[in-house]
Amino acid sequence: MDSYRHKGLRSKLITILKDKGISDQRVIAAMSLVPRHLFLDKAFEEWAYRDQAFPIGCGQTISHPYTVAVQTQLLDPQPTDKILEIGTGSGYQAAVLSHLCKKIYSIERHEPLYRNTSVLLARIGYRAIRTLHGDGYLGADRFAPYDKILITAGASTVPDTLLQQLRVGGYLVIPIGEGDDKTMKRITKIAEDKYSEESFGVFHFVPFLEGTES
Repeated sequence: MDSYRHKGLRSKLITILKDKGISDQRVIAAMSLVPRHLFLDKAFEEWAYRDQAFPIGCGQTISHPYTVAVQTQLLDPQPTDKILEIGTGSGYQAAVLSHLCKKIYSIERHEPLYRNTSVLLARIGYRAIRTLHGDGYLGADRFAPYDKILITAGASTVPDTLLQQLRVGGYLVIPIGEGDDKTMKRITKIAEDKYSEESFGVFHFVPFLEGTES
């Protein structure tokens, strides 16, 4: 399932990520453990450890490993954190986070992806990730507040509902902008209804859409 060859290719990918500026040793260690090839269709397995995005169905993609590393590093997950991820997709990002925090709730709007990824995560041992089928714009209030929230799709604005579900002192990481290219933002909740914002470069994402798809 995860051969010496896969591990060797993963090690080369980690070197690429370090060269691109990923410096958090916890993130590097987590990404060294997650077998990315298991989250891709067999047709793409040969290229799983290139720093590329690949289609995963329903018009969605598995993000570039560098993008996953950047978002994870900005989120700064801690061992006691409860994290909400918007956009489960392949499950790869959630798997990386699961090595770094206590609990993850991950929402996927496309029902086929939700079902397939839920089965995959359980099958390969990531049973601590709670997957949900729902509208990411609404978050998951029943499990709030969250220490961190990660949005893995490009938005035009930050949904206020998600900010309300973030605890004071927590981070929300989200790509924001018009068009395909988005600016990565980290929003810190300083107090109720008070936030600070930082920007961290431009990335390409599928759009963050409201509602669900069956």
